[in-house]
Amino acid sequence: MSQQRHGSTPGEAGDVPAFPDLPEATIARLPEYLRALHHLAEAGAETVSSEGLAAAAGVNSAKLRKDLSHLGSYGTRGVGYDVALLVDQIEYILGLDKNRAVCVVGVGNLGHALAGYAGFASRGFRVVALFDADHGKVGEVINGMAVRHIDDLEAVAEQESIAIGVIATPPTAAQAVADLLVAVGVTSILNFAPCVLSVPPNVDVRKVDLAIELQILSFHEHRKASLTALPGGVGGSAGDQEAVGS
Repeated sequence: MSQQRHGSTPGEAGDVPAFPDLPEATIARLPEYLRALHHLAEAGAETVSSEGLAAAAGVNSAKLRKDLSHLGSYGTRGVGYDVALLVDQIEYILGLDKNRAVCVVGVGNLGHALAGYAGFASRGFRVVALFDADHGKVGEVINGMAVRHIDDLEAVAEQESIAIGVIATPPTAAQAVADLLVAVGVTSILNFAPCVLSVPPNVDVRKVDLAIELQILSFHEHRKASLTALPGGVGGSAGDQEAVGS
């Protein structure tokens, strides 16, 4: 039997499924909605229309309404969505009410930046430990935390109930670090190393590769330059654009 979350939502009465079967694309957009809602709340807004929230999140309103309908939230005609309630709903679905413990492995330049990022605490995460294999870095204090040796991972993971491991090591060390994280019970990994990790089926990995993102942007720059060079100026004719885009 699936869990039920009790309480009302705008335009919806009764129980709301605790973990609805959300499409991956919807899950990816929920943090964008949440960020926009936090900005609205900080500005004093109590309600927001689907058009207003969609514009703030950078999506179209039809897509937003469909996404939020998966949560059982439909808004109220003529009023819109209750900002505070929608924040609570999305944070609940994303599990941000758990204040999850995070560790960072690898304290090079990127690891330093991640350890000092204030946005984690304001969005439901606690960086509880920093690790490195370099004894020369052990004991260094970053944002109030002393770097520990990677050999301490098992003890600290149990003590702090680490939920998410962030890998900020060179690619040659990333797989070994992932193996260690999995061995101590961490089942969610954010990987900044430019490599593919092999993990068990129950472990979720999200990869952040800045070089890949730049390469994608380079493609768009190349495409725009190609379209500009077509007869007729920027974009060329409709037929030219269709031919290039096909």
